[in-house]
Amino acid sequence: MSRRIALTFLVLTTVLLVLAVVPLGVLMTARERVSFRDDQQAATRVIAAAAEEHLSDHRSAAAMDKELHAAAEAGDCAAVYDGSGRLVASTPCKAAQGEEADELVGRVLAGHEPEPPQNEGRLLAAEPAGDVRQPAGAVVLARSAAPLDARIAAIWGWSAGIGALGLAACVLLSVRLARWVSRPLSTLDAAAHRLGEGNLGERAAVDGGPPEVQRLATTFNTMAGRTEALVHGHRAVIADVSHQLRTPLAALRLRLDVLAAGARGETAAELAAAQVEIARLSRLVDGLLAVARAEQTTPRPVAVPVAEVVEERVAAWAPVAEERGVRLTAAAGPAPAAALGGGHLEQVLDNLIANALDAVDDGGRVTVARRVVAGRTAELRVVDDGPGMDAEAKEVAFHRFGNPEARGSGLGLAIVHRLVTVNGGTVRLEDTPGGGLTVVLELPLWTRDSTGPRSLPVLKER
Repeated sequence: MSRRIALTFLVLTTVLLVLAVVPLGVLMTARERVSFRDDQQAATRVIAAAAEEHLSDHRSAAAMDKELHAAAEAGDCAAVYDGSGRLVASTPCKAAQGEEADELVGRVLAGHEPEPPQNEGRLLAAEPAGDVRQPAGAVVLARSAAPLDARIAAIWGWSAGIGALGLAACVLLSVRLARWVSRPLSTLDAAAHRLGEGNLGERAAVDGGPPEVQRLATTFNTMAGRTEALVHGHRAVIADVSHQLRTPLAALRLRLDVLAAGARGETAAELAAAQVEIARLSRLVDGLLAVARAEQTTPRPVAVPVAEVVEERVAAWAPVAEERGVRLTAAAGPAPAAALGGGHLEQVLDNLIANALDAVDDGGRVTVARRVVAGRTAELRVVDDGPGMDAEAKEVAFHRFGNPEARGSGLGLAIVHRLVTVNGGTVRLEDTPGGGLTVVLELPLWTRDSTGPRSLPVLKER
């Protein structure tokens, strides 16, 4: 924005200066030329008047010689011609003689208005001595054009200087104006970006800049405050309710266990079903607590050895997979270090492997593969050959309770999405070739720049 404002003012000022300075310079140049020509014509007439007394009245040539001497001292060249065009007298300088001078004399003696030429850097002027119709002679005066050229150069030099000064002032003022307008907008944009990344305590500065921008910053701060209150309230409610539910659920489960120990027949079956529902409700409460903790996480990244974590979690889940008749393996691949919060990759893999084992039937297969993409991200794929998901289910898979047909709590993928995105990664769902579902994680690689604090991205529910 600053550049556009400055360029706009610069172009506008340039156009105005060209429209104002150039015509003024042309006008002043023309006036200087006319003034120079008038002075030269006046000096020529003075010599012509003295020459007329000598040529027409046959008086002494002293006055004519005096004027010629004065012209010579002034740096001019002059020559006096009689009525037949013969040279009568002249200054030591010969610039008023020659072909151009003879042509001027001929036109003056014929009663025509001469067109003064320029000869070797000098302007020639001719005047009749006596009556214009029947002149007794003619006077040619050659004057150096250097003073005229110097004055014209000074005019254009001053014009260019004024124009440059105007452009410099325009650039200075436009840059200051652009910064005055754009700096608070840039600050507001940066604050909005940080707020969008999850830093809910971010606020914009309201001092400086136009009043409209200050009002915008105030409105932004009000919106940010309300958003922070809503999000924190939402998280607090989930965490508090989940925490408060755990105690009565544990007590209820213990009572059901006591009752089931002595029950027989149909009563025992009903109590067993109740115990299953209580276990499911407990997993749901635990999932809500996990979501609340994940949403409140602002991790400081550490170097996480992806290969070691994958092999460790696969080994930890291997007994469960073996019990269900599912083959769980970790495919060979590179061993990069990802920049993640401590313990986050373990939680992510636990949720994904648990979901995959729940989805795969006896005899199925779950594979965890890894690779490095373009030297920038570590890619993990959790591949199963279960029933997969349709397009509609994929759209809401990362929502809390987004899939009503999920066998578990419906919170596992929401937790995964939150933990991945909070670390600057991405997660998506793809179909497994031949049937099944593939969860693709793209995690940032560990670099020297990965040690600083990270902002908190907002959970984008897809």
